[in-house]
Amino acid sequence: MKLLNCSMLSVISLVTAYPACISSVRAEQTRPRQPAENVSYLDNGIIRLGVDLNLGGSVTYLAASSDKVNMINSHDWGRQIQMSFYSGPQPFTPNGKQPSKTWAFLGWNPIQSGDYASNRSVVTEHRNDGTSLYVKCVPMQWPLDNEPGECTFESWIRLRDNTVSIRSRINNRRSDKTQYRGRGQELPAVYTNAPWYRLFSYASDRPFTGGELTQFTKTWTGFENLDGSPWENWSATENWAALVNDNDRGLGVFKPDTYSFKGGFFGKPGKGGSKDGPTGYISPIRAEILDHNIQYEYEYTLIVGTLDEIRQFVYKEHGRQSLPDYRFEKDRQHWVYRNAVDTGWPIEGHLHVKLEENNPQIIGPQTFWKASDVPTMYIHAACKTSQTDARLLWKTFAQPNFSSQRSVAFTLKPDEIYHTYKIDLSNRPDYKGNITGIRLDPVSAGAEGEYIKIKSISWKKPGR
Repeated sequence: MKLLNCSMLSVISLVTAYPACISSVRAEQTRPRQPAENVSYLDNGIIRLGVDLNLGGSVTYLAASSDKVNMINSHDWGRQIQMSFYSGPQPFTPNGKQPSKTWAFLGWNPIQSGDYASNRSVVTEHRNDGTSLYVKCVPMQWPLDNEPGECTFESWIRLRDNTVSIRSRINNRRSDKTQYRGRGQELPAVYTNAPWYRLFSYASDRPFTGGELTQFTKTWTGFENLDGSPWENWSATENWAALVNDNDRGLGVFKPDTYSFKGGFFGKPGKGGSKDGPTGYISPIRAEILDHNIQYEYEYTLIVGTLDEIRQFVYKEHGRQSLPDYRFEKDRQHWVYRNAVDTGWPIEGHLHVKLEENNPQIIGPQTFWKASDVPTMYIHAACKTSQTDARLLWKTFAQPNFSSQRSVAFTLKPDEIYHTYKIDLSNRPDYKGNITGIRLDPVSAGAEGEYIKIKSISWKKPGR
């Protein structure tokens, strides 16, 4: 079931408000009718994976080939391993159709398996050649009864040793052309059965050094005992998390370059199968703007094995830690806005951000780098503004919120010509430790017709 959204329970930042579907556990009496399964399998002799073609091609089966003990929960259509996306409006009422009162706050929320009322997503294309699998579906809007999304989902799946590589895509074709604010996306949502209840990740500030893992033990059994969010939220500085059993065997989720993770457990740990209520949950989370016509995709890896094997795979595959180098040639590079919008998709060579509201903010993704590695930032931009006082802000692992105390001011040249602004951070005593994100405030107050065009924000000087 989808789990109650933390935004129902506490006040959360406008940009990073994580929707409830980030899993949801509905009341037991709403358990859906279970259709006959129609599963397409891949098996390489080490692991076996299955997608249910009666549930939009979501992953409903994953096990070691030797024991065939399924780890994936399918108690309702809000679980499985599946795509789930969020945008406005909130509530979403297409042609006046009203959503479930329980889930209305989620807004626009197509998911791969089906909706809260047990209507299933429809697979429109499927291929399986024995080594790779492709599936395309028309998803359902989770909060509504039998409302297909104005979009399609696609998945490309391949097994390699004890891992599963999955590329996922949404093709949006919404009739509503409004640009809604960026919201936290589940990339993907992963639900395990009750034996895989022990949640581990690396959540400290020295990633890829073999440091001690953190075990997250938050468990909830119903809304009556819920205090705050049903899930744990943390900065996964090694970009992975795992749910394992008492023998330290289970399932890892590795999402390179994604640092915000969410997870936990619902119900009684330890005993229960795919159709039972208890479930573990993991999701890498990233805020994204989903335009009416966007084609947005992401990739991730599932790892089956022991906790040590999962971490060893991540260490082998993670590559070098990346420094901030955002070049807005074809996409937003995971940046979002507050009190601002841009000119929409597709992105062609730059962000064109309209500065027509008070306190417009351009907010970068959650990240991780050493301040000493980036003493200077370069912003290559052109603007038309009546104000010229801009500010670059940063947050750190130790101080995870933006503050004017951690910022540097610089002066814009509002002549509509591209300039490179060199921002010296090295002389700031509060620019230290590990940086986890940056934000650009071009002006404190915008006006009609004002804008900034940004080609890049980078530790490298343009042209390098």
